[in-house]
Amino acid sequence: MEFLPAFFQLKDQPCLLVGGGTVAARKATLLVRAGGRVTVVAPELGPDLRRQAEAGEVTHRPGTFVPEDLDGMQLVVAATDDAAVNRAVAEAARARGIPVNVVDDRRLCSFIFPSVIDRSPVIAAVSTGGASPVLARQLRTRLETLIPSGYGRLARLLEDFRKPVRERFPDATERRRFWEEIIEGPVAELAFAGQMDEARRELEDRIARDQSRRDVGEVYLVGAGPGDPDLLTFRAVRLMQQADVVVYDRLVSRPILDMTRRDAERYYVGKQKDNHAVPQEGINQLLVDLAKQGKRVLRLKGGDPFIFGRGGEEIETLAQEGIHFQVVPGITAAAGCASYSGIPLTHRDYAQSCVFVTGHLKHGELDLNWPALVAPNQTVVFYMGLTGMPVISERLIAHGMSPDTPAALVEQGTTPNQRVLTGTVASLPKLVEEAQVRAPTLTIVGEVVRLRKKLDWYQPEEHRPGTVFSSHA
Repeated sequence: MEFLPAFFQLKDQPCLLVGGGTVAARKATLLVRAGGRVTVVAPELGPDLRRQAEAGEVTHRPGTFVPEDLDGMQLVVAATDDAAVNRAVAEAARARGIPVNVVDDRRLCSFIFPSVIDRSPVIAAVSTGGASPVLARQLRTRLETLIPSGYGRLARLLEDFRKPVRERFPDATERRRFWEEIIEGPVAELAFAGQMDEARRELEDRIARDQSRRDVGEVYLVGAGPGDPDLLTFRAVRLMQQADVVVYDRLVSRPILDMTRRDAERYYVGKQKDNHAVPQEGINQLLVDLAKQGKRVLRLKGGDPFIFGRGGEEIETLAQEGIHFQVVPGITAAAGCASYSGIPLTHRDYAQSCVFVTGHLKHGELDLNWPALVAPNQTVVFYMGLTGMPVISERLIAHGMSPDTPAALVEQGTTPNQRVLTGTVASLPKLVEEAQVRAPTLTIVGEVVRLRKKLDWYQPEEHRPGTVFSSHA
C-alpha cells in the first residue's frame, strides 16, 4: 500500500493553493467544501477561481510563489502548469513538514486526492495511488449506485440517537444487532425517501419497543425498465439487493432478475393472454401476507409500475393494510424501446404530442377514444397490442388515419434480442403474422417512424450462450 488512506480535518484551517487555472479551481472547490480557509497564489486567476474569489470563498494573493507563502499553512496544493514551480512548492512544503499535493506528479506528493463520494457526513473515497485517475472515477461511479444520497440524511439521524440507543442497549453485541436492523430496515428506507419525520418516529418507536425485529415488513414496488439492466435506477439496484423476497412478473428479463439477492425467495406471478399465473387480487394479497411475516418484499415489474403496470392497485391494498411501501419508477417500455430503435416519440417536424394506450383486447373489443388517436402531428404508442393488431389497424383507418401512416413494431426492445420491423398502419397485421412477432412487443404509430433509418444507433450484441433475455424470466 503506497498511500495510507486518511481524512484531513480542515475546518477553519489555512490552506495554500498555488495556481490559478481550471485544475486549481477544482482543488479549491474541494478544499472549500471541507471547510478550509484557502489562499490562492497566482499571477492571474481563471474565470472559475475569479468567481470564487469575488464570492469570498477564497483569498487571492497576486504574484508568484515564495516560501514565505507557507507560513502558518496546514496543507498545500501545487496546481500550476510550470513543473519547476510545482517542484519548488513541494520541496519547500516538505522542508517544513507540511502535507503537499502536486497535481499530476505523485512523486512529489506526500498526499493525493482520491475520487470522492460525498454523502456528508458519510464520505467514501477511491484511489489508484495516482496510477489511473480515470479508473478511480469509474470505480467511484459504480459505488455511487450503492451509496445513495440519502445516506447523509440517515447518518445525521442515527447520530442524534446514539446516546438513547446506548442507554437502551448497554450490551455491545445487542446494540450492534439493533443498528444493523435499523440500517437495513424501514427507518433507513424512510430516510432515503426523504421522509425524515416518519423515520424519526419509527426509530423512536423501535427504541421504545426494545426489540431488534419488526413485526411487519415492507414492500418495494420497483420498475425494472424495458429489459436492459443498465437502465435500472440506483435506488432500484439497491433495493433489489437487500430484499428478502422477490415477486416478479413476465416482463422482467433474466439478467435483471439475476441482480437480486441469490438467497431471496422468488415468486413468479406473470400474466399472459388467458394464462395468469396468479390473479391480480392474489398478487395484492401475497404482498400483504409476505410483509406481515416481517419480510422485505421486492415487487419487481417490467417497465414502470404506474404505466399499465397495475402498481396503483397493489399499493392501494398495502395502504389499506397499513404496510410500509415505497415506489421506484422505471423507464417505461415506450421511452426505452423508442430510444433504442431510433424513433423519437416527439419531433418538432413530425409530432408535438405523444399518447400511450393499451392495446389489450377485452371480449374481442378495444374501448378506446379512436377520434383522439388519429389527431394530426401525434405519436401513438400501443402496449400489449399484438393480439388486437387487426382491430387496431382497422379502427385507426376507419376513424380517418391514412393507411400509409408509418408504424413500427419493437420486439424485446433494449435487449440483445431486439428486433424492429417497420411498415404502415395498414400492413401491421400482416407484418405481425409473417414475421411471427412475439411478446413483449411495442407498437409505435406516427410520422416519427420515418426517422428510424436515419437515427438507428443501437446494434444488438450477438446472443451470448447462457444469457437469456426472455419474456419468461
